[in-house]
Amino acid sequence: MTTSHQPQDRYKAVWLIFFMLGLGTLLPWNFFMTATLYFTTRLDQPQNMSLVAAEASRNVQALATPTASSPKRSYLSTIFNNVMTLCAMLPLLVFTCLNSFLHQRIPPSVRILGSLVAILLVFLITAVLVKVHLDALPFFVITMVKIMLINSFGAILQGSLFGLAGLLPASYTAPIMSGQGLAGIFASVAMICAIASGSELSESAFGYFITACGVIVLTIICYLGLPRLEFYRYYQQLKLEGPGEQETKLDLLSKGEEPRAGQAQSGVLAPSSQPSKSHSIRVILRSILVPALSVCFIFTVTIGVFPAVTSEVRSSIAGKSAWEHYFVPVSCFLTFNVFDWLGRSLTAVTMWPGKDSRWLPSLVLARLVFVPLLMLCNIKQHQYLPAVFLHDAWFIIFMAAFAFSNGYLASLCMCFGPKKVKPAEAETAGAIMAFFLSLGLALGAVFSFLFRAIV
Repeated sequence: MTTSHQPQDRYKAVWLIFFMLGLGTLLPWNFFMTATLYFTTRLDQPQNMSLVAAEASRNVQALATPTASSPKRSYLSTIFNNVMTLCAMLPLLVFTCLNSFLHQRIPPSVRILGSLVAILLVFLITAVLVKVHLDALPFFVITMVKIMLINSFGAILQGSLFGLAGLLPASYTAPIMSGQGLAGIFASVAMICAIASGSELSESAFGYFITACGVIVLTIICYLGLPRLEFYRYYQQLKLEGPGEQETKLDLLSKGEEPRAGQAQSGVLAPSSQPSKSHSIRVILRSILVPALSVCFIFTVTIGVFPAVTSEVRSSIAGKSAWEHYFVPVSCFLTFNVFDWLGRSLTAVTMWPGKDSRWLPSLVLARLVFVPLLMLCNIKQHQYLPAVFLHDAWFIIFMAAFAFSNGYLASLCMCFGPKKVKPAEAETAGAIMAFFLSLGLALGAVFSFLFRAIV
C-alpha cells in the first residue's frame, strides 16, 4: 500500500454489509426452526397433501391441538423436532471442524458465495415442495436432508465470515453478532405475520420461504459489492503483505506517520529473526477449559429443550381465541429470540462476573434448573410428568429467563476464552471455543430425545 492514511468506512457501508452477512448466516436455520408447525402439520395429514385447499382456521387449529378425527399425532410428527435438531447440529459440528482445513485450500469468495447459493437453492426447493403432493415418509426424509445441507453450508459460511472479519478492525465482528442475533427475531416476526395474514397455510408457508430466498439474494448482492469498497480493499491488501510489515505500517499510520522503506524492511525481517513457537493446544485448552466447558454446557441445555420440548407447550387460557394460534410463535420462538439478543447485547455494557470468577461456572450450572421447569409446563400428551405450571405466564417467564441467560452467559464465555491466554494464542483459543460451542449444540440435539421422551 502506498497510502499514508487508513481509508474511512464511508456511510458505514462495510459495517452494514457485515451486518447483512451475519443476518444471512443464521436466518435460514431460524426460518426452518420457526416453521416446524408447518412441517408437523403436513406430517399429520393422512395423505400428506399439499394443503392448497385447506382452510387457514382448520390448519392453524391442527398446529395447536389434535383434531377430533385425529386424536393421536403421527409418529413422524412427534419425533420431527428431535430429529430436526440432531440433523442440524451434527453437520454443524463436523463442518465447523472441516472448515479449518477448507480455508487453506479454497478461496473465501468461493466458500461464501458457494454456501449462499447452495442455501438459496435449498430454500427454493422447499418453497416448491409446498405445492407438491408427497407421502409422509418421503416428505420427512427430504426435509431432513435439506436441514443437513443448510447447516453444513451454514457452518462453512459462518467460519469463513468470521475469518473475513478478522482482517478488519476488531469492532467489525460486532455487526456479525448483531445480525445473527436479529436473525431469530426476523424469522419469528415473519412467521407471526404469515399467521396473521389469514391466508391458507400453504400460501403462508410459500410466502415465508420466498421471503427467506429474498433475504439470501440480498446477502449475495451485498457480498458482491464488498470488494468495491476502498476500506475493505485496504485491509485485503494488508493480508497479502508480510505480518511484520502489517504491524509496522498500522502502528505508524495510527500515529499519523508514513512508513519508510527501512522501517518496513526491518518490520519484515524482525519476525524471521525470532524462532517460531508452536503453541501447544493442550496447554491452551488447559487455560481455557472452564469457559470452553461452560459454553458447551450452556448450549447442551438450551438445544436439549428448545425447540423439541418448548414448542410442544400449549396455551391454557386461550380457549378458542386468536391467542391459541399465536401462542407458540410468540411465547416460544419470539420470546426466546428477543431475550437471547438482549442477553448478547448486555455484554457490551457489563461483563460480570469476571473471567476468573467462580460465579460464572456456577451460573452456567444453575441454568440446568430450566430443564424441569420447562418440562413441567402445559405440554400436551404428557406421558410421565404432570403439567404443574399451567398458566401461560409461567411459560413466558421461564422462556424469557432461559433465553436471556443463554445469550448473556454464552457471550461472556466466548469473550473470556481468548482473554485467558497470551495474545499470540488468542486465535487458537477462539477456534477451540468455537468447537466447544458446536459440540454443545450437537450434545443438546442428542439429549433432546431423552428430554422429550421423559415428558
